[in-house]
Amino acid sequence: MAEQFDIVVVGGGPGGYAAALYGANAGLSIAVVEADKVGGTCLHRGCIPAKEFLETASVYRTVGGSDAFGVKAGAPDLDFSVSQARKAKVVDGLWKGLAGLMRSRKIKTFEGAGRLDGDGVVRVDDGTELAGTHTVLAAGSIPRTLPGFEVDGRYVMTSDEVLMLESLPATVAVIGGGAIGCEFASMMSDLGTQVTVLEALPQILTGCDKEAVDVVLRSFKKRGLDVRTGVTVHGHTPDDSGTTVSFGEGESVHVEAVVMSVGRVPRSAFLLGEGTGVALDERGYVPVDGQMRTSAPGVYAVGDLVSVPGLAHPQLAHVGFAEGINVIKDILGEPVLPIDYTRVPWCIYCHPEVAFCGLTEEAARSAGHDVVTKKMPVGHNGRAMILGEAEGMIKVVAAKGPDGRAGQVLGVHMVGPWVTEQLGQAYLSVNWEATVDEVASFIQPHPTLSEVFGETMLALTGRGLHG
Repeated sequence: MAEQFDIVVVGGGPGGYAAALYGANAGLSIAVVEADKVGGTCLHRGCIPAKEFLETASVYRTVGGSDAFGVKAGAPDLDFSVSQARKAKVVDGLWKGLAGLMRSRKIKTFEGAGRLDGDGVVRVDDGTELAGTHTVLAAGSIPRTLPGFEVDGRYVMTSDEVLMLESLPATVAVIGGGAIGCEFASMMSDLGTQVTVLEALPQILTGCDKEAVDVVLRSFKKRGLDVRTGVTVHGHTPDDSGTTVSFGEGESVHVEAVVMSVGRVPRSAFLLGEGTGVALDERGYVPVDGQMRTSAPGVYAVGDLVSVPGLAHPQLAHVGFAEGINVIKDILGEPVLPIDYTRVPWCIYCHPEVAFCGLTEEAARSAGHDVVTKKMPVGHNGRAMILGEAEGMIKVVAAKGPDGRAGQVLGVHMVGPWVTEQLGQAYLSVNWEATVDEVASFIQPHPTLSEVFGETMLALTGRGLHG
């Protein structure tokens, strides 16, 4: 007989454990099936490890530039194995904290791969059978690669292998210039690796506002990163010292390693047995409605597994959190505000950082909006000058009102120091459909980096103080 629960969650990543924790708070009995460790890719092979290494790069830059502050530290030396050990300690601490939290809320965790069968029972590969009144599919995703670039951990790596390195290669080709690729490229370059970025699309960081991308691109080129866009990779030829990557029209680059950063694919291949009624699209994603319901009654899906309009994959961990919470609200019969995926906050932790929410200027015009835009440089900001971080800008996209003035805030795009920590008020502005006049009246503390956001809004009213 299968053990009975109110909810069985298949996958213990951000979407899965958010649903479990939120449901347990409401008094529901919860089981979580996890093939590895709770926390998922985000905690163990993604967001947290990557940002730890990016922080290593930040410290390395700071020490290298300390002379400008009168601090004579000398040229920094890198022992990447120490950073790897620190990363492991951070991850381990967060994992143990999460596992303990789940135990304290009486969530039962089962180790193994889970499969939902047509009888509504989740079967774990160790023979355990679990039945839930509701089932939440949160199996996540795995890194994608390209034909001719089979992952071997030596010449060709994905994010999984990069995040386990004890030392960095001297030269690397990063294939894919999206968020993950740019984060790895930025980190490795700052720590001394010669980096070539190969992107098939005309622009790196596709989906970001072009003017924000231009700031990143200028910074990358100034720091010696070789960024090639609009090029197709054809394959690679290994030798004793590395491998030669062929791309474009007869071009090639010899590197010690290749980092594949061409997206992720849903982990759905062995998730569903016969007769579940859960639909999959042609790419293996699970279509859902605004309440995260699948095509099968009582079955929900969240996170990287789901197919949603307007959102590039992979998903963001914080979106998975929100989806998991919405699932529980729907199960409890509470009102659910469906996620507007065009307004979710995005944070990219390369140097300089990028953060945005809402529509880009191009997307706003394509959607039929008559828009007003304004951008302000970060370099004139007092706090930015104190930090020695002058690269960046804030750009606001607003709807043009009948009087020609800026009205509702449609999108905010930030690039520069610590913009990932400044996005909150921009997110609230966009999602509460605030007007420029309303946001411009906010008082910004001084001196702070956030003053640039306030000044941009004030300038859109036509009465900016500094621009």
